[in-house]
Amino acid sequence: MTQRTIRRGLLAAALCCQLTVAGWAATATAPVVPAAAGSATAAVAAGPASYSALAQQFSQWREFEHPALTHGIPDYSAAAMNAKAAALPQWKSRLEALDRSGWSTAQLNDYKLVKAEMNGLDFNLRILKPWARDPAFYVTVLPERSDVPLREGPIAYPSIELYNYHFPLSAAAQQQLTSVLGAIPGLLAQAKGNLKDSNARDLWVYGQQELRNQSAALAQLQEGKLSVMTLEGIQHADLTGTSKALRTAVGQAKAATDDFVAWLVQLAPGKTGPSGVGKENYSWYQQNVHFIPYTYDEEVTLLRRELERAQAALRLEEHNNRALPPLAPVSDAAAFDAMTGARLNKFVDYLVNHEIIPDKPYLKAALEPQRGRFVPEEQRVFFSRITHREPMLLMSHQYHWFDLARMRDEPNASPMRRVAALSNIWDNRAEGFATAFEELVMHAGLYDDNPRGRELVWMMLANRAARGLASLQVQANEITLEQAGKFHATWTPRNWAVAKDQLTTFEQLLYLRQPGYGTSYITGKLLFDRLLTEYSRQQEIAGKPFVLRDFMDLFNNEGMIPVPLMEAELITAAARDH
Repeated sequence: MTQRTIRRGLLAAALCCQLTVAGWAATATAPVVPAAAGSATAAVAAGPASYSALAQQFSQWREFEHPALTHGIPDYSAAAMNAKAAALPQWKSRLEALDRSGWSTAQLNDYKLVKAEMNGLDFNLRILKPWARDPAFYVTVLPERSDVPLREGPIAYPSIELYNYHFPLSAAAQQQLTSVLGAIPGLLAQAKGNLKDSNARDLWVYGQQELRNQSAALAQLQEGKLSVMTLEGIQHADLTGTSKALRTAVGQAKAATDDFVAWLVQLAPGKTGPSGVGKENYSWYQQNVHFIPYTYDEEVTLLRRELERAQAALRLEEHNNRALPPLAPVSDAAAFDAMTGARLNKFVDYLVNHEIIPDKPYLKAALEPQRGRFVPEEQRVFFSRITHREPMLLMSHQYHWFDLARMRDEPNASPMRRVAALSNIWDNRAEGFATAFEELVMHAGLYDDNPRGRELVWMMLANRAARGLASLQVQANEITLEQAGKFHATWTPRNWAVAKDQLTTFEQLLYLRQPGYGTSYITGKLLFDRLLTEYSRQQEIAGKPFVLRDFMDLFNNEGMIPVPLMEAELITAAARDH
């Protein structure tokens, strides 16, 4: 079972540049981007020369951020990471030296994004050190496309994204996949040395499952039973007819993964130390990398308030619906397929016809592969309990797939926004807005013909607030992951979350591995609420109506950047217009 399947609740061009700054030169290659992004070249050229230099520095920075590769194996040794740390101040100085006079608000925000990525590496080098503390960092085989811009949590480079391969594999693809899979034994051998001084108990104990998931995926690939989730849908990964070298590489990668798991199991009982980063470090990371304007203690207050609001609203909604029959789950696969198909049509039509978002050709296509599959009652976890009653709840959150389709089909003009930011900097925009959208469409009337559906919206919010609060306490080293699971389950209504099920343990481990991710669902939602409030207020001051579809069009066109940066652009522009 893959990570992404668990998290969904068991639902089923390259630009080369050379620049000399401050007396030294570097050469780098930028990520390959879609041909449609060619307008970005003109956008950069039309700006100040120093902004063009920012784009060049960004390309070079991304190359530096990656570890050095030797025979395809990344170097995460202490010596290599110390060298990164020694070089980082010079990169920051180069960035700071750019003349930013005359830059637009959007261009200044692009600068801030690059600076935040550098702060993210700084934090990783000083505090998080996933290569030296976190065994799950070395999970690199990814069968499924994540629903967010870049894989959640820290991960070794390069990741092996099976969803980017097209099966049956061409000769060139076979050779490339053989090469990257062939590096896994060397990477995991290095990992043992890198992790030898780690004492982060929860990361060691709970991280083992992530490696077991990798082993299972490799076994399924060997057996021709692996389903690979792409942006376009599900494809079957079959190695029939491929080279002996590739099949050998798959087997050796699995054997190395199994050996690594056995090593973790053997040593984990001796690990006794904390795994969280602490309150002060958490606050610094949120404010200097993720643009969250709150401290640790302020986040605790805000998430507790959202938990209380969601719980209270649920009880009042239940009272209002007390004369209605319960919202029963579907009982078989045929009913599930029929319901999800009908709801998908209803959901997309509602968004367009009720003028919530602009119509796009990719809307229905983006959600069709995410309809999931029927899950027997005894196997259901929190989200499948929701979807088997009302699938539009998760369809609302799956706005993620609209975002990914937009990045593919309508790439942002900015080189810094056209690719996903590192360190999961996009989390409050991606997860926070997806959470906000669940409530937005509820208030816009999506469940007026199904009032019991409104109850599920409040349950979803309560669940996210509860798990976020638990993750905060783990980061502060006040509770363990086991205790976090119990808190998470206790404060999720109707006993629909279970402390030790695969979904709950996966989520809490991720939120430990990536500080701020567990809270981003709520903090990002609150920041979106603030953005909508301030924008509509500016419209009112100007004597203009607030038009939701127009606002959402502006919001989408900002790219996958933190909501506070959007606020600087959208609110400033609205104020300037009047």
